[in-house]
Amino acid sequence: MRIAISGSHSLGKSTLVRDWSTANPTFTHEEEPYRALRAWYPIEFRQKSTRLHNGIQLFYNVSRVMHYPNASQNVIFDRSPVDYIAYSQYTANHGETDIDDQFVDSLAPIVRSALERIDILAFLPITDQWQVSIEDDGIRPVDHEYRNEVDQLFKQIYRENRFDIMPRNNPPTLIELWGSPETRIKNLAQVVSDNRVP
Repeated sequence: MRIAISGSHSLGKSTLVRDWSTANPTFTHEEEPYRALRAWYPIEFRQKSTRLHNGIQLFYNVSRVMHYPNASQNVIFDRSPVDYIAYSQYTANHGETDIDDQFVDSLAPIVRSALERIDILAFLPITDQWQVSIEDDGIRPVDHEYRNEVDQLFKQIYRENRFDIMPRNNPPTLIELWGSPETRIKNLAQVVSDNRVP
């Protein structure tokens, strides 16, 4: 079962991935691309992101997704290929670097193809039902406006089909998760159980 966790920053994605990996030791934990690459590349965020910054994270993520061609392989990804469309569109909207709408549109076919190798795509939205504070760990951006803007872009992608990123063949099961860590693990486990191939 190949699971990808998606959404804006500081909403509990990495915590969910760690909790899931601890509870399900047969799953490989694929690290967030930024954390995997930051020792080699000076990646910027917000309006400072460039095609290099977001492109290299996307292609790292896609390369790891393609490493698991079979649904029988157990892996959970901290971020999905979709995330780099949302973050790139945020930067394009602010118009301060070489990321523009044309670049963002060019990512959609790459993401669509990669999603054929994902079985469950779990989106963590901002929701009134469960508030998540921003943790200042020296890595994540800490301004709420940035997180909120990116969350709205994710909601356009997942709920309004912006960019048409779902593949025609073998689309992943798209779910939304929120609530306490225990609730998210329980709900994800139920979806995994429901989607297991006999």
